Amino acid sequence: MKRNSALIACLAVPLLLSLACAYIVLPEGLEDLTTESKGWRAIPTGVTPADEGVVRIDLALLNETGDWSAMKATEGAPAILHTDGDDRECGTVFVGTGGHRVAPGFQLQGYIAGTKSEPVAQPIYVECPGGAPAPGSTISIPYSYVMGQYNYYEQDKGRVHDSLEVELDQAVEDLSFPVGDPVERLIQDPSTAMEALNKVTLELTDVQRTPDGLELSWKTANPGEYPTYVHIGNPPVIGEDGILYGFYETPDIVSVPITAAGDAAEWKTEVALPPEVHGLYILLSVETGKARLFANYAIDISDR
Repeated sequence: MKRNSALIACLAVPLLLSLACAYIVLPEGLEDLTTESKGWRAIPTGVTPADEGVVRIDLALLNETGDWSAMKATEGAPAILHTDGDDRECGTVFVGTGGHRVAPGFQLQGYIAGTKSEPVAQPIYVECPGGAPAPGSTISIPYSYVMGQYNYYEQDKGRVHDSLEVELDQAVEDLSFPVGDPVERLIQDPSTAMEALNKVTLELTDVQRTPDGLELSWKTANPGEYPTYVHIGNPPVIGEDGILYGFYETPDIVSVPITAAGDAAEWKTEVALPPEVHGLYILLSVETGKARLFANYAIDISDR
């Protein structure tokens, strides 16, 4: 068991906003909350032998760190299938969050990979040589994860290296996505106003379905005396199919309009996803506190 001192940005403190009808959500930053991280858990959802002499192990990943977290399988390190007294090296390993930070208690079974110009939906699975594993088989997958706010200047701070230990006899075929283990007060209403950099407030003002996915409308209001950029990147969404939609790029490099002093700014972001996917949540990163430091919010748009 690992102990981590983490700032739980998702447990937000509402304050009244005198200039609007919404309330401001501030990241929890005034005290250290000690949480016990269980790391990430991998849940087998299918074990399928193929004619080519390989077996495919499909997985779902559950964030049990107690904080927002991004994880990935260790590059160059094979997974190991332990079956019937034999250890098989599995070189095909697609396990991770695609770079995104995922809310605590959320689970997924795929992410967007490929390139920005040619993205592809990547299911989470491991492929191993040989036939069907014997009863009682397990698989070990080396991985690492980071927790908490994204900080451009300390991207790998606190990275934990561990191994996923998966019992293949416990395959589950009817998981509910994306919330696997609900966390109290984590999920925010779409009308919530969030305090961003330099006390600028950020709001989600509209969500529209398009032929290709979603169009999200954003608005910032700047009560200060100086113009401010507030970066949010291109926020991804995750829904009832357990796929995390949105090609990852660091949120600080995505262009946003400047919010002039005493004024407001509006812009839109888009995310591609199939029209049949519903039950959606936005996994939002908001530049706050200082430049290139991002707090995290899970926003419920499941009725869209």
